[in-house]
Amino acid sequence: MTVGMLAAEVLAQDPTGPEFGKASPLGLALIVILLVATALLIRSMNKRLGKLPETFEPEHPEPDQAADEGTDRGAAESRKPDHPQPPMATN
Repeated sequence: MTVGMLAAEVLAQDPTGPEFGKASPLGLALIVILLVATALLIRSMNKRLGKLPETFEPEHPEPDQAADEGTDRGAAESRKPDHPQPPMATN
């Protein structure tokens, strides 16, 4: 028998066994439970997302603006230290 004939014979056989199409009610219950849990999670997440503000930008950014922009570079460069640090020794 050649490989082609053997393949044709295997493919021609009835693929359904005696248990084909007899799904367990437990499987159906599991799928329904998973679908309900997914729907509840989606609903909960939508509620939480609805409570978030449109933007996280502060209404009055003036107090935070100095911290956001950092130090005034012109003032930092022009200032000379009162006590200069000695150079670190290298080993």
